[in-house]
Amino acid sequence: MFQPVSLFIGLRYSRSSKGNAFISFISFFSIAGIAIGLMALYTVSSVMNGFENNLKSNMLGLIPHVEVSSEDKTHDQMQRLQADILSSKFVKNVSLYRHGEAILQTNKDLHGVLLQGLYDDNASLYKISDKIVQGQWEQVLSVRYNIAISRYLARKLNISLGNKLRVIMPNASTYTPLGRVPSQRLFTVAAIYETGSEIDMGLAFTSGESLQRVLKQANSVAPNLSISLKDPFLIDDFTESTHLFKNFEITDWRQSQGTLFAAVAMEKRIMSMLLALIVLVAVFNIVSALTMMVSEKQSEVAILQTLGLTPNQVQHVFMIQGLYNGLIGTSIGAVLGILLSANINEVLSAIGLNVLTGIRLPVIFDVSSLILIALGSIVMSFLATLYPAIKAAKVSPAEVLRYE
Repeated sequence: MFQPVSLFIGLRYSRSSKGNAFISFISFFSIAGIAIGLMALYTVSSVMNGFENNLKSNMLGLIPHVEVSSEDKTHDQMQRLQADILSSKFVKNVSLYRHGEAILQTNKDLHGVLLQGLYDDNASLYKISDKIVQGQWEQVLSVRYNIAISRYLARKLNISLGNKLRVIMPNASTYTPLGRVPSQRLFTVAAIYETGSEIDMGLAFTSGESLQRVLKQANSVAPNLSISLKDPFLIDDFTESTHLFKNFEITDWRQSQGTLFAAVAMEKRIMSMLLALIVLVAVFNIVSALTMMVSEKQSEVAILQTLGLTPNQVQHVFMIQGLYNGLIGTSIGAVLGILLSANINEVLSAIGLNVLTGIRLPVIFDVSSLILIALGSIVMSFLATLYPAIKAAKVSPAEVLRYE
């Protein structure tokens, strides 16, 4: 098969088992370094993607992605706005919704929560039924003054399914002969949920009608709109694409949970940057190996030039040799990274490093980011070949062969 002469000689140098043992060792070390660095990058990136997706589904799946409210709009106006918003390509669901800050009180303890009042059409939005570990979610919506709390709150308040707790609304009060008294009511625990995230510490659910009564709101007070997006991270695209929110107050999930997701994204970037240094160190080894190879092969390069090899072809020989090492290291690292990521929980169990009993590390492969990581490794390997290759192209046959 016909091959360009530069490719033929470059591959021959790369596959040659003879020569300087130290140069061979450095070449092997550069391939191993690229493979290990890429394997670590693939694994960390996939696990961090899994954690981010779990946070998105567990936390953002239980709160409105966008909340629309207005003090002077009627119930019918909010329903018309709901129908208009549903036509957006970014929107998954829109539901009527109420909320209020509440204090849950038992004989043992009390705890502040955000109490969300949902209506029948919110069931598909919040998907709380997937998180219910005890009780029935339908009873929370269908029976007045029933409440769903997290397993964390149930343990903290020392209550269980069927027990009663007092819900106190500090922002809704009435005046009595004894002074101003916050609105309060006994609720029955009809369901217990668990997401395994921070949101378990401060969120409870009841029906919209029950919350409206405890808040002492008139029937003319329109509920808010809770908007669920197909992708919560496309919030800016959604708000820029619609002009329906004039004269409405808009809040989104970033105001309550944005700091946490920003911290996760920053940690992901820093970890990737630190692990990329492993690949960078291995790439520098390619520079060292090729530079020493050029010094050792000067006489051979000179002979090739006397036989008709141009300086550009000599340059291509050593670029191909360095790029070969980068491609081999990248291929091995990519395969090992995918295998390790896919079996990370089994590997941790085999070496006795279980995270927590019954908890598995989530893994999600983002194909586009993995391809970019591999391409970045190949590009760095290519750039590492430029200096040694240019140095080889400047070899003067007359000077090298003068004393041969």
